[in-house]
Amino acid sequence: MSVPNVVFGFGAHAGIDDGPELLRIAQQADRDGLDIFSLSDHPYLGGRLDAYASIGFILGRTQRLSGFANVTNLPTRPAAMLARTVTSLSALSGGRIVLGMGAGGLWDRICDMGVPRLSPAEAVDAFEEAIVLVRLLSGGGPPVAHRGRYYQVERIEPAPVAAPPVWTGSVGPKSLAATGRVADGWIPGHAADWRSERYRVSRPIIDRAATAVGRDPREIRTVFNFPGRITDRPLSATRDRDSRWIGGSVGQWVEELTGAVLEHDASGFMLFSPGGDTPDGASLRLWAGEIVPAVREAIAS
Repeated sequence: MSVPNVVFGFGAHAGIDDGPELLRIAQQADRDGLDIFSLSDHPYLGGRLDAYASIGFILGRTQRLSGFANVTNLPTRPAAMLARTVTSLSALSGGRIVLGMGAGGLWDRICDMGVPRLSPAEAVDAFEEAIVLVRLLSGGGPPVAHRGRYYQVERIEPAPVAAPPVWTGSVGPKSLAATGRVADGWIPGHAADWRSERYRVSRPIIDRAATAVGRDPREIRTVFNFPGRITDRPLSATRDRDSRWIGGSVGQWVEELTGAVLEHDASGFMLFSPGGDTPDGASLRLWAGEIVPAVREAIAS
């Protein structure tokens, strides 16, 4: 079978005072050979660093590590400006940016930012339209006129930079279908993994929508936010009663992730702490230094 280019990274939440530590662990991840890092995007939280400002800062201080917002709070970031942001980051970093996209979740807080409220269906329509517009405003070509329901631009020159890959955080059927039609990757919501009911129900919706518009579903990668603890010794059970991953020894992680790639078509993993926060330094060292190299070797052989 053909094994996809599997990416390994970590996810973080960054408070205003966390900048130095975030930079330190990102630079260590860069040296250790990880592929990507992500930051959550909650601009209505005054105690958080802005995701895109932070990503740009970190990309400027690393060499190979890519970054993305996991996922972009689209309602607070107009699509045309988002296109300018990600194409600029791509140009400055040598293409080390992924566009994580979400339709918006905490609408009460989003509206607190002065954004008009959209219904769930409207938010998904705007999300799909935004992905299309970002692509129109990337890759060069003649000026763009786009007169959509949610976004309108007139005579806007596309950036002479290719659009980055788009990974979505789609959850509902309508959003999942949009992912199948226009996105390059999917991050299952609520840290669901390949053994979850959410994955089993959701991924076929993406695949059917992709097929319906003539796309190969295999081109849409699945990247998992994957919390868990790395233990000194093997655990008697690596999953809880609901079959959610708890963690285990380095060997147990390697076995689980290798199986996810070879048996369930996983193509990326973002390490989080057991509680869904930024992993601690010791866990990241084991992740980058022992687990990831062993999984890469196993899937290559």
